[in-house]
Formats: sequence, C-alpha cells, structure tokens
Amino acid sequence: MNVLVIGSGGREHALAWKLAQSPRVERVFVVPGNGGTDPRSRIANLGSREACFQSKIQSPQPAIPVEGDFGDLITFARREQIGLTVVGPEAPLAQGITDAFQAAGLRCFGPLQAAAQLEASKAFAKDFMARHGIPTARYATFREYEQALTYLRHVEHPVVVKASGLAGGKGVIVPADREAAEAALRQLMVERAFGAAGDEVVIEARLYGQEASVLAFCDGYRVVPMPAAQDHKPVFDGDRGPNTGGMGAYAPAPLITPPLMEEIVRTILQPTVEGLRAEGTPYVGVLYAGLMITDAGPKVLEFNCRFGDPETQVILPLLETDLVDVIEACLEGALDRVAIRWRPGAAVTVIAASEGYPGSYPKGREITGVEEAAALPGVLVFHAGTRWTDDGRLLTDGGRVLSVTGLGDDLPQAIARAYEGIRCIRFQGMHYRRDIGAKALISGPLPAFRNPKSEIRNPITYREAGVDIEAAHQAVELMKEAVRATYGPEVLWGIGAFGGLFDASALKQMTSPVLVASTDGVGTKTKIAAALGRFDTIGHDIVNHCVNDILVQGARPLFFLDYIASGKLDPEMVASIVCGCAAACQAAGCALLGGETAEMPGVYAPGEFDLVGTIVGVVDRPNIVDGHTIVPGDAIIGLASSGLHTNGYSLARRVFEGWDLTAAVAELGRPLGEALLEPHRSYLAEVRQLWDAGIVIKGMAHITGGGLIDNPPRILPRGVAAYIRRGSWPIPPIFQLIQQLGRISEAEMARVFNLGIGLLLIVPADQADCALGILGEEAWIVGETISRGDGPAVRIE
Repeated sequence: MNVLVIGSGGREHALAWKLAQSPRVERVFVVPGNGGTDPRSRIANLGSREACFQSKIQSPQPAIPVEGDFGDLITFARREQIGLTVVGPEAPLAQGITDAFQAAGLRCFGPLQAAAQLEASKAFAKDFMARHGIPTARYATFREYEQALTYLRHVEHPVVVKASGLAGGKGVIVPADREAAEAALRQLMVERAFGAAGDEVVIEARLYGQEASVLAFCDGYRVVPMPAAQDHKPVFDGDRGPNTGGMGAYAPAPLITPPLMEEIVRTILQPTVEGLRAEGTPYVGVLYAGLMITDAGPKVLEFNCRFGDPETQVILPLLETDLVDVIEACLEGALDRVAIRWRPGAAVTVIAASEGYPGSYPKGREITGVEEAAALPGVLVFHAGTRWTDDGRLLTDGGRVLSVTGLGDDLPQAIARAYEGIRCIRFQGMHYRRDIGAKALISGPLPAFRNPKSEIRNPITYREAGVDIEAAHQAVELMKEAVRATYGPEVLWGIGAFGGLFDASALKQMTSPVLVASTDGVGTKTKIAAALGRFDTIGHDIVNHCVNDILVQGARPLFFLDYIASGKLDPEMVASIVCGCAAACQAAGCALLGGETAEMPGVYAPGEFDLVGTIVGVVDRPNIVDGHTIVPGDAIIGLASSGLHTNGYSLARRVFEGWDLTAAVAELGRPLGEALLEPHRSYLAEVRQLWDAGIVIKGMAHITGGGLIDNPPRILPRGVAAYIRRGSWPIPPIFQLIQQLGRISEAEMARVFNLGIGLLLIVPADQADCALGILGEEAWIVGETISRGDGPAVRIE
C-alpha cells in the first residue's frame, strides 16, 4: 500500500516515520513535506533498522498545494495508487479535504468539514459543548468590536480572549488585566493580527490549573484515548512569554491518572463523538481535547481535529500497534476490533526554534549536528521547518525547526536523552526551552504503598474522595466582595462565620414585629443553566422567588441565606451564582448574610447541582396581608411575569428535549436558552409603590408551583372564589410555544405555569384604576372575586 501524508511539520515527519514502519506500506509520500521527508535526506532515526523505514519516505517534487482546490492532490493520489491519506494540519480539514477525497473514492483519515468546525470555529465548539453539557469555561462570542469591548469592561472575572477561527495555534491571548484584555481584543478585531480568524472572538472565563492534551482515535461511535501528553505553549522557561505552536511536550503525563482518564472519556470525549453523531456529522479521525485540569475537574479549553504538534512526536513513538491497522479500524467503524498497545516508559520532545519565533524570524540559516543527535541511543529527530539545498546543506525554513524526542524507561531518562540530543544541534539564533517535562517531576501522583491487607493503593486525600476544600476556599475568595456589598451596619458577622449575626434592634420601632421566613429552590432550571454554562441569572431567581414569598404576607426582607450542593465543586460556578444572589439582595435591600456550599460526590451526577435559599423578613403585626378582608367584587390585578420564573421546567425540558438551546427561535426573537434562563421577577418595588400611594392591598398570590389554579386559593377566605378572564392579558410566546409543541391542555398549562402573570393583587374595585396607573403597562385587571358557592376556588374562563 502507498500512503500519503498531508503537511510539512514535525507532526507529519513523525506520522510518515510511524506509517513507514508498517509491513503493509510500500511507500509514504509527504506533501509538501520538509527536510526530513525529502528524498535527499540522509537522516535516519535510531540506526540502521530505521534507515529502511526512512528510505520509504519521500516528498514529491515539486510540492503540490494542500489548501484550496484539492484537484492536484487527488490526481497525484490516483497516479501513485495511494491507498490511504492521513491529514496532519487543520486548514485542509477545515476546507473539506476529507469530503473531496471521499467523493473521489479515496480513503482519507480525518473528520469531514462539518465535524472539523470543532477546531475551525471556537464559537461553534463552545456552542456545541453548551448544547451537550460538556464541561468548559463560561463564554460569550462577538462579531462586533464595540459590543465585545463593552462586555470586557463590565465582566468582573479574569478572561481569555480567543480568535474564533484558525490562527496556527497562536490566536489565544491570556491577558494579565483588563487593559491587556482590551489590547488583545483590539489586536484581534481591529488590527487583525490573525486575519479572518479574528472576525469572530470568544471571550471566556479564565480557568486555573494544569493543561493537558488528550488525543483519541475515533470511529464515529467509539473513542480510544492515547497516552495523555502535556504541551508547553509559552516560548520561555517557566511558562513565560507569548504563546507558540508548542515548544515541547511529554507523555504519558502523570497528572492524568487512570481514574481521571476515565472521567475525561466519560464526560468529554465520548459525549463529543455521540453529540456529533446525533447532529448528523459522525466524527472519524483523531479528536484532540486541550484540557485544563481544574480543582473542579477537567474542562475543555479547545478541541483540535487532528494529531497535535508537538504531541504526535511523543505519542507515536510509544505506539506498538501498527498505525495503519488502527486507522483502517477507525475508517471502517470497527475500532473495537483492534487492540491498541503502548510501550512502557516515557517520551519527551524539545523544539529547536528560530530566532524571533513566535514573531517574525529569519530563514536559510545552516543547521549542523542533526546526524550526531539522531545517532544517540533513544533519540529521534523529527524535522519541521527545514529544507535541503542542492549542494547538500540543511537550512532553517520555519519558526519551529526541529523536534528532538527522547525515549526512556521513565520520564527523567526521556528528558535526559532529549536534551542530550538537542545539545548536539546548532544553527544561528537557535533557542529552546530548558524545562520541558520538569513540572511532571513535581506534580506526579504519590507513590503507591502496601496496605496491611495486601491491597496496593495510593494514599487517599479528601480531594481524591471527591471533596475539594481548596476549591471551596477559592469560591469564597471569588464571591466575598459581592456578598459584603450587601451588608449594612445591622450585619455584625456574615461570610466566613459559623453563623451570621444580624442586629434586630431596629425592629423596636414596630408596634409588634413579626418575623416571616421562607425557603425554596430553583428546581430543574439548574439543568438549563448547566447546559449553557451560565450561572449568573439563577442567583437572582432564588432571591427574588423568596422575596416574593414573604412579600405576599406584607413583609420586607431582612436577610437571605443560600445553599448550593453539587457532586463536584466548581469555584467559578459557585461564585457566579452567589454574585447573582448578592446583586438581587442589594436590589431588595436585604443582606446576603451567609450560606453553605456542599460538595457531595455520589449524590449528584457530574455537572448537576441544586440551589436553595432561605429568607427572613419582618412585618408589623397590624400590617400582615392575609386575605381575610377580601370580599366578592374586589378587583384582581395581574402583574407580568418575566417568563417561566422557577416553575414548570421539568415539563418544559421534556417539550424542548433535543433542541439547540443556543439557536435563535423565531417565535421568541432570541435563543431558546436565553428565554428559559430569564430571571424570576421580584415585585417588591411595585408593591411598595402601591403602599406608598395608599392603595389597600387585601391579598397577594405569588404564582409559583401550581400556577394560576393552586396559588390564589391560598389567600382567599371561605366562600370567596377568584374569577379570572382569559384574554385579559397577553400570554408570552414562550408559553404558547410550549403548549403548541407539547399539545398541552389549557387546564394543564394553567396548573403548571404562570402564563405571564407572576403576582396577583386583590384590591378594592374603586382603587383598581389608580393602581393600574401606578403599575404601568405590565399590569392588567384580569378578573374579580366572586361568591364561591359550590364551584371551584378559581375559575378561568
């Protein structure tokens, strides 16, 4: 079989080297290739045994274009009877090379163009992850510079600014502060440092932890992960300086323990392949997940749709199985039929880069010492930016010039061999990092010990059992300023204490102060928030829900406490929720006195959480609103809701099952997820306006669980019913859409949802028009009270 490799970097040289080892392969062509794949190359890896493999590798002369029109490549593949094409770089995949080859009847290993959007568009990838609940950072996407700038100036957490399109691995900027973030945005969208890649940007919350690369073979149904690797992106030692395409890597990464790899497959890789298949774009190829291993678990930084560079240079030398067999199993949807084996030990690669890289750099500088390095035991030299002259000299021809890989029985030996090799190589201006792999020697897993019962285990910590105390501390640090902003002089002790202290001496001013308390939860609206990775609104939900619950009894809020429970604590998620609570508390004039964050592995599934709140308010006993003065003939006023509020989400989620929450819905005029996350409205300000104007409010009903049917009876005295007229208020489109799609009866809709009415007020009929004048356009007279007789407590006609 003849094989074609597309690309010109160190990754493609490593691919060609590995493919050429297959006894089934006669020749490997590399287009456009580099000095290592040039037929004139005299460089052999690991001695004479590898020389026969090297002799199989060649680049056609002259080079054939690998981007744009693939006609010349297809013609070449047919002429040379290419049985398999393997695509290295991202650009041809994004342009549809696999689609073109398949249409020509040629086998090509790499995802189709539609699936390759995972890498070609970071905006697409983030939306895809939101749809399928794949853990990643919170984000926003922008095509307009001014909108993005406004967002940056209002967001409170540290951010990462990313060009959405392909930028050669350099379109990600991690700014140190807001000023640097604005400069990064200007660089991408105004100065167009990466061209069209910056037409759309993604601004996401910065994640903290260690990065890791997990690549997996995919056959459209299954994933088989490769040994995890850790890449080193910044150009200088200690992870300083601008990001590059990669200055070195090592594998396997001790950071990724077997249990953590299982979690990555279960929560990230497999859901991604299943999600793409469900969306009609089966993924066949190599799926590369760039991950941040945070205190809250692994989260996706980005997806790549091909072998990584320089990860390939450390992963493929560890592969014992014939790579051709693995690729064919992927193409045939039969990855389960091949046993993929990896050699023990480790591999480390160090990149020799040109002067000035990752900025502008010179070319044409002579390289020496490559043969000497390649002759060392356990050393491989893969070419990237190199070329041969007609007189037999090897010259630099790119930013990343050579990749020197060391193989060893363990990581320290592999590091030593890689650096022994790179010290042999010389060219003017050459630079490389001298700390590749060092972090693994510090952060690897603890050594195993023998249990008295002969069970071999690692020492167990509370964090390994699933509870991360440091993550809780980090969450407190992120939220504490927002919480303290709600405190007045009456708060004596709040966040950080065992219990909050609230000075109640102000209540002495009341004739007979009565405390009113309520506890409630957000319910399954949390699943919508988790699916979209947006947690700022549900903090408002729980506070406003509880405020309304005590408001209807005439109370004003004093203080609020929140409770958040999850299987795995995400500090940024918790902080976002609590900051939302704090903002709602400030608006209500109450203190966010304290709360609790509980991490309960095994109780909540990954990505699930619950949010509950308790509020305490006060009302002077003579001013309690309990409905006892309501009589037939009183007016019923409805105040508009802002959406579903916090009820009916189990039914709504069933109706919208399988829908893309990020896609705009014509009937709603905005994305479905945005409509479903609209915060629960508080009616405190409106009710206070009525009281201040002297309006007598005889009763109030908060329309929550039970809808318009079960809530009004809670305030009606014996013998009085509520008569509510359909059509007296506009029903918002979200409820109309739910009813239409779910074919739900009128009675069921009224019992489950608020149907656009969040609060009912019962006032004397002669004060109704005055009340409407105060409340404005989002209030309507929706009915009146009547004698109940033998009928139901609520009639909707």
